[in-house]
Amino acid sequence: MATAFARSGRMLASLRTAALFGLDACPVHVEVDVSFGLPAFTMVGLPDASVRESRDRVRSAIRNSGYEFPPHRITVNLAPADVRKAGASFDLPIALGILAATGVVERREIANLVLLGELSLDGSIQPTRGVLPIAVAARREGVAGLLVPAPNASEASIVSGLDVYGVGSLAHAVSVLNNPTATALCPPAVCSAPADLRNPTDRVRSPDLPDLADVRGQLLARRALEIAAAGGHNLLFVGPPGAGKTMMARRMAGILPPLTFDEALEVTAVQSVAGLLRPNVGLVVERPFRAPHHTISDAALVGGGTQPRPGEVSLAHHGVLFLDEMLEFNRHVLEVLRQPLEEGTVTVARAARTAVFPARFILVGAMNPCPCGYATDPRRACRCTPQQTIKYRSRLSGPLRDRLDLTVDVPAVDASALESTAVGEASAGVRERVVAARGRQRDRYAGAPVVNAALTPAAMRIHCVLDPPAARLLKTAADRMSLSARAYDRVRKVARTIADLAGDDRIGADHVGEALQFRMA
Repeated sequence: MATAFARSGRMLASLRTAALFGLDACPVHVEVDVSFGLPAFTMVGLPDASVRESRDRVRSAIRNSGYEFPPHRITVNLAPADVRKAGASFDLPIALGILAATGVVERREIANLVLLGELSLDGSIQPTRGVLPIAVAARREGVAGLLVPAPNASEASIVSGLDVYGVGSLAHAVSVLNNPTATALCPPAVCSAPADLRNPTDRVRSPDLPDLADVRGQLLARRALEIAAAGGHNLLFVGPPGAGKTMMARRMAGILPPLTFDEALEVTAVQSVAGLLRPNVGLVVERPFRAPHHTISDAALVGGGTQPRPGEVSLAHHGVLFLDEMLEFNRHVLEVLRQPLEEGTVTVARAARTAVFPARFILVGAMNPCPCGYATDPRRACRCTPQQTIKYRSRLSGPLRDRLDLTVDVPAVDASALESTAVGEASAGVRERVVAARGRQRDRYAGAPVVNAALTPAAMRIHCVLDPPAARLLKTAADRMSLSARAYDRVRKVARTIADLAGDDRIGADHVGEALQFRMA
């Protein structure tokens, strides 16, 4: 319970807030001591520069909100002292702690609330990042509720069992805390979002997503997109410039099944920690599509920093990571994709703690067959020497290439196909088959959120059994194509997905043959 009392000329207040490290929230107690003496503002408890700068913001915000800043010695302790405190979200609890210590804030239940918010000099409160993970931690600690910036109230209200108070200014926060009849906020749009996600197949597809009906020809590439979406497989397009590789990759998000409620929670938490969640937005209901530039660094791709932040692979969690002109990326940047592609997580180790970010995504890559790009184009002459082509393709290492389940040669499109008025199949029809295939996987794996691409070896022994002709075909292909053990298993997983799209419980030779076709490319 917060206290504000005078004893031997000293006043003390204690409040709750939280510090972020990765996706984890650590409870932090803000203790404010106001004592008589020469005016000073001291902050202890391992604050970083952004937290130490809050002294000036807090002082101005209190004065510009119509309150008196105490002309005394103020000591602020952020406990526990061995956890680094970073960010401006400590502004509001520090300011309210000073006002509570001087008697302006009177409500005694303040100690049972988690307070977050960045203060402007005029006393208004700016939105902060990481509210959803902090709300989850507050629920776990048994805290009654949260007092957060108004734009973050929708995000905090996702977690049930918490009273959420959204405030727009320091004066507003004081009035809410001093009013014993103040009611918690639960925006109607947020309250209805979980119900909508309980029936994800009934959700209307966003009209902003590009449609596969725009693609002319490229039947094999369209088939590969469908297989990749149905089983969560990684995909690589290889073809000359202008063949439609980027166009098709950007339509992957439109054929993926809707997010489940649990998946939406994870996607929202990652975007909240990264500071990408828009104000007044609760759950993210669309699958992410990330397309970083080829000049990206390895830390920006997989995450990192002194205070670890999620990278592009985590921002693409439960969605698509598209690497256009894949071979233009630095090779060491591409190599850091090995762990997330294999494990579905990224581990960022620091001296103090280790942060783990989720990274279960579909990788879609696009590359030219040679430096000039026209090695496979019958209409244009390739100007590259064999040595240049070999050096260019070697930028994609064997171990990383082995993790790409589907490789498709995308030929140049004829002018007759571009002039044709015939419209290809729309994304809606493909999406129905993908949703049906994902439903078979969900039923087969007892409701677990697992796709075929993420099957463990133990699960494969049960669910990826080949009939005798299929087993003989795969054995012959493995010997002739020198398939690695990983490639052998990935062919079986792709065959399992092809069988699911066909509605077959068994994996036959036709399914294995089609899977091998994409491995041979």
